[in-house]
Amino acid sequence: MNDQTLLPDRLLTRAEVEVNFGLSRRFLEISAHREDGPPMIKIDRSVRYRVSDLRAWVDKQTVSFDVQTAPSNK
Repeated sequence: MNDQTLLPDRLLTRAEVEVNFGLSRRFLEISAHREDGPPMIKIDRSVRYRVSDLRAWVDKQTVSFDVQTAPSNK
């Protein structure tokens, strides 16, 4: 299963996020602590990630470069 076949409201464990989105469990733990990672849902002691939140967060991480404004190496 890849992230394109997952329903948007499905809740994933960190292990499932790692398999489907390529974000390591350790990254998710650290980013949760720093509060700069994908939004998470806490249910008692469990942590889950909504597929639609993960997709939106990944999209926001996109960096684009404008060739005309890139610094010159002259």
